Amino acid sequence: MGYRNAGEILPVEIIELIQQYVDGENIYIPRRSENRLKWGSRTEITRELSHRNKLIYADFSEGMSTLELADKYCLSHKSIQRIIRDMKS
Repeated sequence: MGYRNAGEILPVEIIELIQQYVDGENIYIPRRSENRLKWGSRTEITRELSHRNKLIYADFSEGMSTLELADKYCLSHKSIQRIIRDMKS
């Protein structure tokens, strides 16, 4: 995320109004809720995690214990339990 100079994009009246609350500080203006992107939508991470979770569930179905899976995938025991529970439903 890059920064843009407010003086280049906002009317002077709006800048003066904002300066009543913050003067010379960096602020974050969030996206509108309808424009928000789902986590991981810009990268391949959601697909990678889905693939990993399917592998975990397949290993579990073949008899690996949750503790063995935690060690194999470098995750906590609780994370493995959550993944298995989610994959079952």
